[in-house]
Amino acid sequence: MRFGVTVFPGTNCEMDTFYAIREAIGEQADYVWHQDRDLSHYDAILIAGGFSYGDYLRTGAIARFAPVMDAIAEFAAKGGLVLGICNGFQILTEAGLLPGALQRNAHLKFRCSWVHLRVENADTPFTGGCRPGQVLRIPVNHGEGNYFADPDTLRELNENNQILFRYCTADGEVTPEASPNGSLENIAGIINKAGNVAGMMPHPERACEPILGSADGRYLLTSMVNYLTGRASHV
Repeated sequence: MRFGVTVFPGTNCEMDTFYAIREAIGEQADYVWHQDRDLSHYDAILIAGGFSYGDYLRTGAIARFAPVMDAIAEFAAKGGLVLGICNGFQILTEAGLLPGALQRNAHLKFRCSWVHLRVENADTPFTGGCRPGQVLRIPVNHGEGNYFADPDTLRELNENNQILFRYCTADGEVTPEASPNGSLENIAGIINKAGNVAGMMPHPERACEPILGSADGRYLLTSMVNYLTGRASHV
């Protein structure tokens, strides 16, 4: 499997993401520059975190117009897997590839810490290797991770099982105190209706080896590989 890892001016997590793919799970990866338009030789795209274009205007608001985003929209429309991490999640919402928006953290402070996530939907290409209700330990690093959606959108997300992760305690209890940013319903990650585009604020690429404090991020990446391998075997 070959993964593309996007790089915008201001991206700062591309090397971690590249390493997680190449070294932690042993798959092929390339950097994809923000002006690239051809994604035809990739099986999945990871939109890495950082501060694309300096986070001017709003997080992801300028990156949304980069040439690569047109290519990613086309890639996703054809069923390609796309995972946006932190700033990547913000970019996907700005581009309309995922519903809702990411606002300033409710306490107006930048948060860099470990959090716990409860897997809400384990029947997706990104969580297929997880158990429903499994608790993952993964770090966050953001100032605008407060997920917001209007009531109708929030209802649809719940009805369609589009909520991937919720912030929780180590025991899996969803509480306001467990959220690092005040997200509605403690939402930490969602997926589109088609099931092939996902976004999450925590950084799985920073939790892919035990020496880092957790290897739980590998569940997401290996789930993607297993899904792609299984799909390829049926082509």
